[in-house]
Amino acid sequence: MRNWLRKFTPDHAAVHENRWLYPFRNTLLHPRLWHLNRHSAAGGVAAGLFCGLLPAPFQMVSAAICAVVFRINLPLAIFTTLYTNPLTFVPLYVLAYWLGRFVVGGDAAFVPPPEFDVSALGAWLAASVAWLGHLGLPLVVGVLLLASLFAVAGYVGVRVAWRIWLVRSWHRRRRRNALRRADASVAQ
Repeated sequence: MRNWLRKFTPDHAAVHENRWLYPFRNTLLHPRLWHLNRHSAAGGVAAGLFCGLLPAPFQMVSAAICAVVFRINLPLAIFTTLYTNPLTFVPLYVLAYWLGRFVVGGDAAFVPPPEFDVSALGAWLAASVAWLGHLGLPLVVGVLLLASLFAVAGYVGVRVAWRIWLVRSWHRRRRRNALRRADASVAQ
């Protein structure tokens, strides 16, 4: 599993020589950001799942900041944010709104977003901001709660999957060693 994931991560030389990453070179080359074990992988997935629900331009940046602060796997944290995309973003935010409305309370009906109009872009932006303001507290609480649920589920899921893979590899190794011992005793 570790070897398969390493194929997709850049090496230290690529990060060290990248001119855009030069100011952050010392921070980004910390070994724990690139080490892949069950703790760093689970933390990276959890950070990526949490930060994936943040508004679009801040997802990968916030996942990278979380990885640096908590010293978890940086590439995995950034990659995991990609579960939100233009197809999944709206359903996830509607789910977050309903979850937040359930937690916060209130019985206001869901107001559909304003229809996009190229000819009146300023009016559409103003209507969109007003629409988001109407959603307010239930949306914020729902996004935080849904992101936290995703993060916990991702952390536990990676830890369980890693443990299952590890136990299965132990059993394969034990069977392989038993067959070798049986073949060696037959040969004698």
